Amino acid sequence: MNAFKAFLAIVFAVALGHAADQPNIILVMADDQGYGDAGFTGHPFVKTPNMDAMAKASVVFNRFYAAAPVCSPTRASVMTGRTPMRTNVPNHGHYMRPHEVTIAEALKGAGYVTGHFGKWHIGSVQADSPTSPGGAGFDEWLSGLNFFDVDPYLSRNGKYEHIKGQGSIISMDATIDFLKKHKDGDKPMFTVTWFPSPHGPFQETPVNFPGGEDLYKDAGRMRGYFLEITLLDQQLGKLRKSLRDLGIADNTLVWYTSDNGGLVKETSGGRDRKGSIYEGGLRVPSILEWPAKYQPHTIDTPANAFDMYPTLLKIAGAQVAHQPHLDGIDLAKVISGQQKKRPAMGFWHHHTGGQGTWNDRLIKELMDAQQAGKPNPLPERLLKNVNQFPKLPRGDYNGHAAWTDWPWKFHRIQKEGKVTTELYHLARDPMETTNLSAQEKSRAKRMQKALEQWQSSVYDSWEGKDYARN
Repeated sequence: MNAFKAFLAIVFAVALGHAADQPNIILVMADDQGYGDAGFTGHPFVKTPNMDAMAKASVVFNRFYAAAPVCSPTRASVMTGRTPMRTNVPNHGHYMRPHEVTIAEALKGAGYVTGHFGKWHIGSVQADSPTSPGGAGFDEWLSGLNFFDVDPYLSRNGKYEHIKGQGSIISMDATIDFLKKHKDGDKPMFTVTWFPSPHGPFQETPVNFPGGEDLYKDAGRMRGYFLEITLLDQQLGKLRKSLRDLGIADNTLVWYTSDNGGLVKETSGGRDRKGSIYEGGLRVPSILEWPAKYQPHTIDTPANAFDMYPTLLKIAGAQVAHQPHLDGIDLAKVISGQQKKRPAMGFWHHHTGGQGTWNDRLIKELMDAQQAGKPNPLPERLLKNVNQFPKLPRGDYNGHAAWTDWPWKFHRIQKEGKVTTELYHLARDPMETTNLSAQEKSRAKRMQKALEQWQSSVYDSWEGKDYARN
């Protein structure tokens, strides 16, 4: 651990001290909420009155993308501003390398006090692991390894607890306690609240919501999914009310989004759903509220979860001296309307399989050993493979990748060595139904070349070349 911390100490340097106008920053993320699964995005029946109210008072991104169609990779991108495979997170359950510079480390260096509450899923929650929230720059944390539900097992700064209640409520209550604790301190606050819902098995339910036991009774097998979205909506409303009650709402930036596309194809906002590189697997709701700075308006320019890192570092005045390659951009000019076109975005999934992570079983095993004074029963989960830097053959780009240069989107699909391609015009064909690669051969060729150059650079990062350069 000391070696990692020493390495990080020389990898980055940020501006010391903080300005009086630095906002508090709160990042809130759902687990599996699709673009169309909210009232403000047009869902036919799901009730999200707090999201809807927040949207009316905020910057709303109409075309915001998760960095990947599953959870862990997008979380790594939020933390680093980089496409997830660069950070060693090609799929769910993989650990983000502690060699990465995280948003928590950068903001902490810029004067912020930092906290993480909820789902982690990009590393360990053991206190002595550099892949834990503490190892990634968070001063305080109450975190789970993966999704959790009712009466979860969680890690509070490395001490394991079995907490009664609904996981999403526990996560938000811990966030609000952190805000109350530090609101009168001499540092601005940065918190990351990653809800464990509406991920299955859908055991959480709204509290005292009109309709009670009959709410969404005609929604079939996905009823629990919609109930959990309404529960999250309640927690978002509780957060916004708490900010007003604490007197800090005006200069607090709250950014709400989801980690990947939703579970219902019909309301996913595009073709397919979670797990897919098509639009339905990537498009998510995104609302950015900062009353002191931004007037309510909507943005049609595409944006991505990996844009959050450079955008927020600029707002906070944080400077990273040795920044690894970024895929994200500072969205300031997009938000102001000065920039209507963003650089092309790359997506890549199914290169590598995911890894199972059972939150309650694993943390209970750690807790039982900790309370009994026994050795760590899961030492292999401290680091996993973060110190492995595989050599990857250029041109062999397994999986499904896409290159979005709005309004065009090019797909490269490699399976068992065979490559197929697809090209869509998203403005005219948002459901990606008409493959134009034959009609637009020169465009498809140019976009394939750009995509494969990007894929080669992703391999460079995965091999560790960014760290060697920095």
